[in-house]
Amino acid sequence: MLEIRNIQKSFGSLEVLKGVDLTVEKGDVVAIIGPSGSGKATLLRCVNFLERAGNGTMVFDREKFDLGHISKKEIARLRKKTAFVFQNYNLFRNRTALENVTEGLIVARKIPKAAAIVKARQALDKVGMLGREHHYPHQLSGGQQQRVAIARAIAADPEIIYFDEPTSALDPELTGEVLAVMRRLAEEGMTMLVVTHEMSFAKNVSNKVVFMEHGAVVESNDPRDFFEHPRQERTREFLRTIRKNMDIAG
Repeated sequence: MLEIRNIQKSFGSLEVLKGVDLTVEKGDVVAIIGPSGSGKATLLRCVNFLERAGNGTMVFDREKFDLGHISKKEIARLRKKTAFVFQNYNLFRNRTALENVTEGLIVARKIPKAAAIVKARQALDKVGMLGREHHYPHQLSGGQQQRVAIARAIAADPEIIYFDEPTSALDPELTGEVLAVMRRLAEEGMTMLVVTHEMSFAKNVSNKVVFMEHGAVVESNDPRDFFEHPRQERTREFLRTIRKNMDIAG
């Protein structure tokens, strides 16, 4: 359903993405991992047009787009089929959990308020937040705020959800509750593209792992082969470092 070819992005003289290719099929859960500064987040922001790619093509639902010359109208049309979950929640501080979910439905998608409330309550129920729908963000933990953000995403009935390190701002206990929600979404067949540092999620929930470094894809494979039989020496080195750090943390 999503195919990206030769996506490039520079900030001034700094080349951040160096011709990245990526394919996501319907129902895929793709985990993008790699060291800081590898271009993971920039790639995610480019595919949702929070950043403009300098070059490349995208095929979404069999329709092809030139990322270097895509129009605002085309971007708006594509965004109606997608949702984005930020690492820092991006909730409206002066809106309740319910209002945070209904806002985009009413304003951007022109859904009548009554229908938007029904959809929002269903989404909040799915992430275990229906009992706190009238709480404001400051009354919620970080994990609860992120679950509201996920509810906001799924309420829009997207074809794919992009997650930008959704647990990076959370402590380990709260990380678990957010990952549990994402696991349930995966089991229900939601298509997800997830930039993450959570190796357990990449190994046990995703069905494809993409390892990036220096703005390029080093290796892409199914989780079992990626973690047990990596093909590239750089991938093996990265995984050795991850395992060593996990041993130290334990």
